[in-house]
Amino acid sequence: MDFTPTQEQAAARDLAGEIFADLATPERLAAAGAGSDAELFKALCAAGLPGAVEDVGLLGLVLLLEEQGRVTAQVPFAASCVYGLLAVAAHGTSEQRDRLLPALRQGSAVATGALPARVGVEVSTGGAEASMVRGEAAAGGGGAAMDEAEASRVRGEEATGGVGAAADGAGGPTHGALSGVVPWVPWLRDATHVLVAAGDRSLWLVRAADARVEPVELTAPWAAGRLVLDRTPGERLGGPAAYEDVRAGARTAFAGLQAGVCAGALARAVAHTNEREQFGRPLAAKQGVQLRAADAHMDTEAIRVTAYEAAWRRDAGLPYATHALTAAWWASEAGTRVVHAGQHLHGGTGADLDHPVHRHFLWGRQLDAYLGCGGEVLEELGELIAMGDSVGESA
Repeated sequence: MDFTPTQEQAAARDLAGEIFADLATPERLAAAGAGSDAELFKALCAAGLPGAVEDVGLLGLVLLLEEQGRVTAQVPFAASCVYGLLAVAAHGTSEQRDRLLPALRQGSAVATGALPARVGVEVSTGGAEASMVRGEAAAGGGGAAMDEAEASRVRGEEATGGVGAAADGAGGPTHGALSGVVPWVPWLRDATHVLVAAGDRSLWLVRAADARVEPVELTAPWAAGRLVLDRTPGERLGGPAAYEDVRAGARTAFAGLQAGVCAGALARAVAHTNEREQFGRPLAAKQGVQLRAADAHMDTEAIRVTAYEAAWRRDAGLPYATHALTAAWWASEAGTRVVHAGQHLHGGTGADLDHPVHRHFLWGRQLDAYLGCGGEVLEELGELIAMGDSVGESA
């Protein structure tokens, strides 16, 4: 394994770092509120960074997302790259790539993903009466149940739905109608396209304009939304290997984002404790402060190196599903510890909701929720180890 960035990866990372540092200032972030910074996203697209992800691979994307996380830049960069550019480039047909990739590179199209841990949308090619959606659909790595009334509706007790499809030459569905509810999807209010997972682990692209998007407030201001599908038209993306590859890639990418969030929180804490004096000495001179910061540093490095390994293996065409889950576990468990430490080391200042370090705290907790709690991730990791890691070679 060699995690040394290539010249192209290093150049893209450095350019992203400059843009994020210049434009994602605390003042601009505060002004954005719960929305995204459209001008910042335009600057990233004008610099060619989304398009560069196709060339620098998942490891390159992890490096870029570290830079985003350092300043908690409020743009849908992670979601659009992993659920749009990389997913379509790896699993789309030539027609889908020609149609979708140019707009995703330019930023005129933005993608996000509704890939739950317990997949909720089921595919039917045999009629509406066979179509149903279970009431356990949820975004990200966590799970969230619909209320009984909504679950009954999408099961077909009030209306039929699901995915009806025309078959391709191999007998699989290529187009269909999707029904169901995903309680929250990150950056959904910015998205033009949503990648939805069905109950048979097939992937479907739907246009956000064809679905109902309801604003949802999260811990972090991610312009999220509740996705309501009611016989919404969708097109199939990829074959049987696409779901596992995209999901593992998303876990790796968001773990890289968490590494940046933690690094930014820790950098702010180090600067504060070196400047802040107590009884004539900097807080950083105290052994307790040093130990807390050292633990946070080691946790941050663990998140980073596990994300790098998973991304490197994916780019090398090696199985990486277990490695992606390992990175997700570190990002969830250790990430929470780091952002709590960053806030704690600021003392009373860390309790200020308007202080920049509080944004790192919010982002860290939100990424923890998105990737899934540690016990949940470990359970899936154990099951995957028992079955054998197959993601990578077939992707």
